[in-house]
Amino acid sequence: MKCPNCGSGLAPAKRDGVEMEVCSSCNGMWLNQQELTQLEDEAYDLGKKGSLVFDPEPSSRRCPQCEQGLKRFHYRDYDLELEFCEAGHGFFLDPGEDKRVLELMRREEANLKRAFGAEESWSSQLRHWRSPGFLDRLKGLLG
Repeated sequence: MKCPNCGSGLAPAKRDGVEMEVCSSCNGMWLNQQELTQLEDEAYDLGKKGSLVFDPEPSSRRCPQCEQGLKRFHYRDYDLELEFCEAGHGFFLDPGEDKRVLELMRREEANLKRAFGAEESWSSQLRHWRSPGFLDRLKGLLG
């Protein structure tokens, strides 16, 4: 396969714990859906991640497998544009975008954990307010 960016050959490599195809010339990366999911899972362990592709637009690059034009999209609605083959062959990441995916997934996981913690804290507070002892004390104060 040829690199969608520079046309050099793509070779198997392991980056960020994931097997993928990497260009020896420009360091671009070609990942199939499973490999992209594995990359995300290196930093995100909370299950469902939501929509992957937002606002796809044509790209000047071509799929290394079918030669169809790739589409550029906003990765999970973040400020990160990646490219993908609409036929499902894979995703092209420019150098460093793998690290950005990991960073975004770590941030997303931290935000969700924080939200889950706040929700649990609020639920605990509501249970306390609804408890008979609390209600009796409140009635006593209001007389």
